[in-house]
Amino acid sequence: MRTAEWIVTDLDGTLVGRDLRIVEANLAALRRFTGAGGSVVVATGRSEESALPYYRELGLATPAILYNGARVVDLSTGAVLYRRCLSAAAWARLTLLFDRMPDGVWPVAFSGGRAHVLADSPALAEYARRDRITLARIGGWAELPFDEIVKVMLICDRPGLVGAARTVLAGFAADPVAGVTLVRSEATYLEVLPAGATKGTALRELAGLCGVPMERIAAIGDNPNDLDMIQAAGLGAAVGDGDPAVRAAADVVVADCAAGAVADLVARIMP
Repeated sequence: MRTAEWIVTDLDGTLVGRDLRIVEANLAALRRFTGAGGSVVVATGRSEESALPYYRELGLATPAILYNGARVVDLSTGAVLYRRCLSAAAWARLTLLFDRMPDGVWPVAFSGGRAHVLADSPALAEYARRDRITLARIGGWAELPFDEIVKVMLICDRPGLVGAARTVLAGFAADPVAGVTLVRSEATYLEVLPAGATKGTALRELAGLCGVPMERIAAIGDNPNDLDMIQAAGLGAAVGDGDPAVRAAADVVVADCAAGAVADLVARIMP
């Protein structure tokens, strides 16, 4: 018997292990859940290109929450069900603030389904490898359409630079007119999203479109970008070796990622 209609799961550090593969126990458990009539929704900071292989491996037909909530996309057709972009004013201001970033912070701008950079670095190369995407080198930010920037990733050479980058953007993020949403999705990733774009907001939109009550949804994640999603769901679960703030806010703390965090959640909602 299921006690949830949907399981909404983050990818990296939750469903997917450090080897970039879906943890086998998680895959088996989600197949059991869908076999019993439940639905699985992926909610990730990744792009369409990056999320699609996992979506296919899971055999999903549900929409995916992408770019940390800036897009909800039917990956089987490419149809966009929900979207937000950075405002033109926000993007213009961001391009100026890039020059104030400390050395070792590398911007990546997503537009038109592609990830764009101005330079090469080992940190960017590792990010591209990890997310299985291609970085398109451009000559300047002005080459991108100013009103079609989905999000910006700030990839840092080391964890301490995330705080420094956030400090540069702090006043900007609080601006009610040209503001943005800042979220840390990994120890060395700071994401700059459209104002109000979060996984939790996108989940509420998707659940409303599908007529699924939030109390019938279980959501699981491990990092601060998952925080409002697990708080919005009827049952919010934190990965056992996830961020302390996420564990503190969750209704339940499950197994570590490598030990089958999602499988543990499935076992709890399918007794």
